[in-house]
Amino acid sequence: MKILQLDVEKLAYDVLKPEASVYEETKEKHAEFKDALVMWVCVENGDTDETADAALKDAVAYMGQVGRKKLVVYPFAHLSSELAEPKEAMRILEHMYKSVPKGIEASKAPFGWTKKFTIEMKGHPLAEQAKSYDAKGKGKKTYKKAKPVGANTAIVKKSDWAGLPDTDHRTIGEKLDLYSFQEVSPAMVYWHAKGFTIYKQLISFLREKEDEYGYEEVSTPGLANVALWHMSGHDEHYKDNMFTFESQFGEIGLKPMNCPSTIMIYKSRKWSYRELPFRTAIFDRLYRSELSGVVTGLFRVKELTQDDGHIFVREDQIDKELDSLLRMVKEIYETFGLKYAPKLSTMPDDHAGEKAEWDKATEQLKKALDEHKMKYELKEKEGSFYAPKIDFDIFDSQGRAWQLATIQLDYQMPKRFKLAYTGEDGKDHTPVMIHRAFLGSLERFVGILVEHYQGKFPTWLAPVQVRVISISDQSNEYVRKVYESLRAAKIRAEEDVSDKTMEYKLRDAIGQKVPYMLVVGKKEVDAGTVAVRTRSGGQKFGVKLEDFIDKIKVETAKRLSSPN
Repeated sequence: MKILQLDVEKLAYDVLKPEASVYEETKEKHAEFKDALVMWVCVENGDTDETADAALKDAVAYMGQVGRKKLVVYPFAHLSSELAEPKEAMRILEHMYKSVPKGIEASKAPFGWTKKFTIEMKGHPLAEQAKSYDAKGKGKKTYKKAKPVGANTAIVKKSDWAGLPDTDHRTIGEKLDLYSFQEVSPAMVYWHAKGFTIYKQLISFLREKEDEYGYEEVSTPGLANVALWHMSGHDEHYKDNMFTFESQFGEIGLKPMNCPSTIMIYKSRKWSYRELPFRTAIFDRLYRSELSGVVTGLFRVKELTQDDGHIFVREDQIDKELDSLLRMVKEIYETFGLKYAPKLSTMPDDHAGEKAEWDKATEQLKKALDEHKMKYELKEKEGSFYAPKIDFDIFDSQGRAWQLATIQLDYQMPKRFKLAYTGEDGKDHTPVMIHRAFLGSLERFVGILVEHYQGKFPTWLAPVQVRVISISDQSNEYVRKVYESLRAAKIRAEEDVSDKTMEYKLRDAIGQKVPYMLVVGKKEVDAGTVAVRTRSGGQKFGVKLEDFIDKIKVETAKRLSSPN
């Protein structure tokens, strides 16, 4: 049995039509649930009532941790290819539904129907959990001998994404040659040169911003003994989402998050109160064992990079750090032309630490938001089990909301790891840890940007900023000279001296969303100038190359967000 647990703010679905020969009769064509745990359940061959009981027991325990009182059992066959017979699957799901303990408001989506659904997710780190159970209800990990794949079958072709709209980041990414996904590395990104240029520009931008605000970039190993995540408490909630294996050093895991490893850097030496705050930034690759049925292009992958940051502070430094973080949020999102809305999540019923500590931390977050005049939505009892937090929704050009930035005040992890610094009084004190991210998963953020800009990236982000186009063979030599000058000025350029027609060359450049085209013919060769065309249709003749280069440098340096 495969399970995907989602802690949702809202789930709504419309029942459309039967998709199987065996389906459950239903009169309800629409259903909607708020503040619920949704169990996406895929019943596999060999599953029994015992399997369902084990999965339900884990889900109920998790509900106690996050304070949920509603449970939705949702049949979802796409998590596995080893499906049980429909009648048996329907019976087991009915057993699971009827076994929900008293005190929990239980619901079940009808079996065997095509349903159109929308989900609004909670933002805490454990809001999404994938689990797998064997026939006896024990957690399992299935390993299969790999099937050989040829060079052709390993490549995702356009037909594999048939039916996707032209606005989808997978369609745009294929058309612009940004990235691909291969069978040999499921749900992991193969960055092509152009897509990796965007990725590198984002990291460069973040590094500049973090350097400006006094961060020190660190890096930690991708592998560690699972004892590290036991110490942090993550293994209790997250181990099913980790890649782990036995080795000569014991059970080893690929790193799914950065905070425990960053803490080990802090623990490597003694600290004085004078040395705080200690601000760390990290861009290491992370690995999460997502089920195949829930990965979606760049939006949900198994290998990812986060713009993580962890700040170790004295309590008297928290206000100043929160002020800096909110300023960074404003500056970063304004660079992309993205609007945002904060949410403040408070202490859940199941939490670690004292209430007085939580109240103080929550007031500090409120104070920071109020001082920045940020109107926020209050999310009562929806903080992480270890900290209240501020989350940010951003809104793209299509009006869709994406939860990205998060700022969390963590009093518990430093205690768990026995972190300390020597205070002015000469005694040991426990620091407070602030977890923060602005863009979250860079893979996901690139996908958001691709759809936000529809491939028309602003000049500073565009994989190719300028394409130099010859009108005839007589201007090819001058095209080469212009191209070399652009490259020397660190401008990302291409040249087109093919024998295609001018109309075709321009159409191709515009189709590839290149911001600027420099058209060169005999007139430009004689005058030593270029004709400038933009992908939006603007044009200007007789432009000096050095003036054009200065223009591109300004657009890139200022990171102007508006595409032409």
